Amino acid sequence: MNVKVVIVGAGPAGLVDVGLLNRYSIPNIVLEREDCCASLWKKRSYDRLKLHLAKQFCQLPHMPYPPSFPTFVPRDQFIHYLDEYSERFGVRPCYRRDVESAHFDGTSGRWRITARDLSTGAREEYTAEFLVVATGENSEGVLPDVKGLDEYRGEVMHSSNYENGRRFRSKDVLVVGCGNSGMEIAYDLSNYLARTSMVARNPVHVFTKELIFLGMLLLRYLPINVVDFIVIFLSKLIYGRFSQKGEIKVYPSIKLIKGKKVVFENGDASEFDAIIFATGYKTNVRKWLKGGDDLFNDEGSPSIPDQWKGKNGLYGAGFAKKGLAGISRDASSIANDINSALRFTGKLSAGVVDINR
Repeated sequence: MNVKVVIVGAGPAGLVDVGLLNRYSIPNIVLEREDCCASLWKKRSYDRLKLHLAKQFCQLPHMPYPPSFPTFVPRDQFIHYLDEYSERFGVRPCYRRDVESAHFDGTSGRWRITARDLSTGAREEYTAEFLVVATGENSEGVLPDVKGLDEYRGEVMHSSNYENGRRFRSKDVLVVGCGNSGMEIAYDLSNYLARTSMVARNPVHVFTKELIFLGMLLLRYLPINVVDFIVIFLSKLIYGRFSQKGEIKVYPSIKLIKGKKVVFENGDASEFDAIIFATGYKTNVRKWLKGGDDLFNDEGSPSIPDQWKGKNGLYGAGFAKKGLAGISRDASSIANDINSALRFTGKLSAGVVDINR
């Protein structure tokens, strides 16, 4: 199948890319491995998850959140918002398509993409003038290399498989990682009366939602290092030195695991019924993209920070580590660039729309 643009991935980045290309009347097709859009949110996120930034910093282009939505949008409402976005802007992904390879054919000057239809097992071939990689940074959960983990006799899961703490009631659970997900999962487990512990390898700054909101407002006017200093200073001024005590016990890094016993770097040891790793994600770009080294490094991340454009019509959306705002900026830049390229070569049909209105 020949098409102007192929987008790989139907998460928020892919949805916005397609929506903006549709506003320009640029033919495109989006290939998605799962059976739904935004599968990370629909299938691999915990029940109590909310957007960690206020909604005005997380809205997608041309579609503000409804006024009735709370400032920090919960998971279910965000999923509804994404579905509404897809419907409004005519996003129709091809689901259950696992992209196996993509490479630029220098002879034809087009990208050649091979995908497998997971429903039938059939292979499909696509050629495109432009290829947009929108699989993002969170394709696969990362489990650290811990001595003895393979022989651990309790339950092991990545945070992407955690739903809620109901079935962990009265169990000893260790959460590894103290980012937003790790903190929220530990809090959720504690609410369900699990005996909860955490691994925090390094000191962390803890802020209220109000301080984060202030920081986002200040970023409109000040450099990020200045904003960091201000919110850290305010946090210490208002709350003093914060230490986590009481219901959730905090440990340093894991040294090794023996059976159900976890031994920590400070010599402490304890048995746990389950370990939940909130240790982040990695991309899968390098499993299927051949070439494109000017845009993606060996780990599948942008070779240059904030880079969204490569050579030969290759683009990457959602790799800037700047959340939904970064996704929207990438997608707008990509749609504008593709539109400009097609208009310059006279290949763009009628129906051009100014996406910045």
